[in-house]
Amino acid sequence: MFLSIVMLIFGFFLLVKGADYFVDSCSKVAKALGVSSLIIGLTIVSFGTSAPEAAVSVVASLTGNNDISIGNVVGSNICNLLLVLGVSGMFGSLTVKRKIVYRDMIYSVFSYIVLTILTLGFFLEGKNTGVLTRTNGLILLCFLAIYLYALLVDAKRSNVEKEERPKIKLSDFAYIIGGILGIVIGGELVVNSATSIAEWIGVSDNVIALTVVAIGTSLPELVTSVIATRKGETDIAIGNVIGSNIFNIFFILGLSSALSPITFGLETMIDILILLVVGLIVFILVLKNYRIGNKKGPLLLFLYILYMVYILIR
Repeated sequence: MFLSIVMLIFGFFLLVKGADYFVDSCSKVAKALGVSSLIIGLTIVSFGTSAPEAAVSVVASLTGNNDISIGNVVGSNICNLLLVLGVSGMFGSLTVKRKIVYRDMIYSVFSYIVLTILTLGFFLEGKNTGVLTRTNGLILLCFLAIYLYALLVDAKRSNVEKEERPKIKLSDFAYIIGGILGIVIGGELVVNSATSIAEWIGVSDNVIALTVVAIGTSLPELVTSVIATRKGETDIAIGNVIGSNIFNIFFILGLSSALSPITFGLETMIDILILLVVGLIVFILVLKNYRIGNKKGPLLLFLYILYMVYILIR
């Protein structure tokens, strides 16, 4: 038990540090190529901070721990929307651009709807379990390709040639490779140790995935968004969360289920429905005045606490 806890902590450390090096180095390379901070936040940073979820979910899927695989993504997305945006809003005012609201946030809500449609049918037919098939995985990956194409078109239209560009260094690529290794190794340690702790305590893999693993793998998003908010880089802060949630569903669940079909129970289906409701709530709050500040931030954080209480009680 003690060894599993140590490995869990060490795994989280590798995840966070690996993602940290990965994001910083990728951002430097992207800026050197003349990419805007909004595109960086929606792609490089969000993909980098989603790497821990990707490592955990793919490893869990391949090893048969399906509850952790899908529970980690759903729990992490809820954590991003309520905890990360809530805490970030308390550290500073997050001003959301209309483009983010009407393109990226709508596409993120669309991703929750797609996931709900792909999973809800099994339970409406009276079945006790559902499954994300390889075909479902390919569908999710296709939606990711459409989103990336839209971002690439936007990136070509962006005019950042006038900005002073830093030079690309070989050390940046070394940190990218090292970051990826830390993420992969850390992800495997988290899955294995979290599963052992769950079995020892008698708690289901689903609960562990929605709490400890989800919060742990969302730490890169939390740290990145808070720091970005304090520095006034709200494009990166918001883009990081929204982009990360889109990547989590379309890329991580898409890749995981394409590699190995993911089965899940009724509790996971309920969490998916909660994610859809939370996504709509955040979208409505942002739509009001395109801002998340010291009033909406605590509200989102309070909703996340309520969700954690619900997970522990059930």
